[in-house]
Amino acid sequence: MERRCAIRLVAAVTLVMIALGAMAAPARGGSSSRTVFIPMVASMPAGCQPIPGASYATLPVYTPPPNPPAASNPDINLEIRGWQQTNAYAGLVTYNGGSDPNAPQLNGLFTDNRLPVFSTVYQVYNWDWSTNSRGTLDTDWPVTLAGFQVQPGEIIQAPPSGYDVGRGYTAIVLYATTRQITLTYTSNDSIVYGYAVHVEGVCVEPSLLALYQQMDLAGRSYLPALNGRQPFGRANGTQIQVAIRDAGTFMDPRSQKDWWKAY
Repeated sequence: MERRCAIRLVAAVTLVMIALGAMAAPARGGSSSRTVFIPMVASMPAGCQPIPGASYATLPVYTPPPNPPAASNPDINLEIRGWQQTNAYAGLVTYNGGSDPNAPQLNGLFTDNRLPVFSTVYQVYNWDWSTNSRGTLDTDWPVTLAGFQVQPGEIIQAPPSGYDVGRGYTAIVLYATTRQITLTYTSNDSIVYGYAVHVEGVCVEPSLLALYQQMDLAGRSYLPALNGRQPFGRANGTQIQVAIRDAGTFMDPRSQKDWWKAY
């Protein structure tokens, strides 16, 4: 729908420019040449091609819809918070302590199950709810958002976990656009319970995006559900950015013992 609207808008602007050019009389004694303005056409993100054979289901959720709504909620739409590049080590790190054997595994983002090249690392901004504005950088961990090298158009999948949110599914889609997706590993319409994963730089598969938008407009009693390693979109460029949260807290996505057990 967005693409059709964009095409109609460009066509309308073009017709207006042609009409204006036709009405413009040449200057007295001058030439009949005139300047033609050609509108720029914004293309869809590179990763928005459909995924062959993709199909998606929904599951009920058991908490009220988020307030504010998902698109304007800085806990769900990571772009509202924003992030800043840091000079921390771009690769896996080792932390002491235990780990959850059922935690999402980020290598499952990739169809070849690989350990990706860490291209850039970042810190996400806190959110000051008292003023409803961006706060300071979250420095609880040296890194709270990691950039992974990918191929443009590469298929990206839901990280698998040992959790079941219903009927064998492992995650629920809390938010989806042509640039990002937010997943939760619980059956709640919130990121404050269990794990959540944000993926930026990915175009959500068109049929999944349409299903999410339909469920969102219908009141979010049901939301799309994903199996572990189920494709949900394609990379828009040469990097995707990934954050992982536990009970709302941003964690370090480089932690080998937590999110990269295969390595």
